[in-house]
Amino acid sequence: MLSKPSSQADVPLKMHHFPSPETPYYVAADDEVAVFEAAAQARLPVMLKGPTGCGKTRFVESVAHRLKRPLVTISCHEDLFASDLVGRFLLQADQTIWHDGLLTRAVREGAICYLDEIVEARKDTTVVIHSLTDHRRMLTIDKLGESIVAHPDFLLVVSYNPGYQSVLKDLKQSTRQRFVAITFNYLEAEDEARVVAHEGGVEMDVARRLVTLGRKIRHIREHGLVEGASTRLLIYAARLAILGVPLPKACRTAVCEPLSDDEQLLQTMSELIDDLF
Repeated sequence: MLSKPSSQADVPLKMHHFPSPETPYYVAADDEVAVFEAAAQARLPVMLKGPTGCGKTRFVESVAHRLKRPLVTISCHEDLFASDLVGRFLLQADQTIWHDGLLTRAVREGAICYLDEIVEARKDTTVVIHSLTDHRRMLTIDKLGESIVAHPDFLLVVSYNPGYQSVLKDLKQSTRQRFVAITFNYLEAEDEARVVAHEGGVEMDVARRLVTLGRKIRHIREHGLVEGASTRLLIYAARLAILGVPLPKACRTAVCEPLSDDEQLLQTMSELIDDLF
């Protein structure tokens, strides 16, 4: 027996959103908050472009909190199917019951749906979002024979890292041209140090030295390093340090080793640490 549950069958998204009443900490680099809020008011889908660990996810969390909207985050990967987003029939007792996917629930309930690293998703999966990103703002569920008009507060946000683009992994123009885009980069040194100090729990002097290390490592990308040291990794190093790990060891463990397995690059980064700490 097939059955379609009502939208009340699942716990509303709003009940799971933001365990803390405080706005997630975010330091703006430019006018990205105002631009995003304007896009949300105009109901325009938004693409966030920038390197790994530069603050795209924290930005979305912050603006979702400011707008008082639930946030659904979906990490994209090559095994993400359209049914993971839209929903599927599942066996329950003696019935086959339809369960909405996270995207469908966001569309119904007026959440911000954040597809993180969308370039990692299968191309036949990303096609599902097309009808949500134009004047229709509609999600079609073929298995139910149903088309859902998006809640007025629904907003689709995607992110990707342009540095990972390749022939095999890139966004199709038919997808790219459905979004307004906001470009992110690492913050200016003093602002990044504020973030590292706040999130990592270290003094500003230590945060500044960590940021100096991060910026120096970013400058050696042309020597074979695929990605520079992210703000996230600098925060990880800070958190290790406040728990008693010597700062040079914390930097090697949290920053250098995750970035590369190449002995020469590791040696270069280790020398930078010795110079700074």
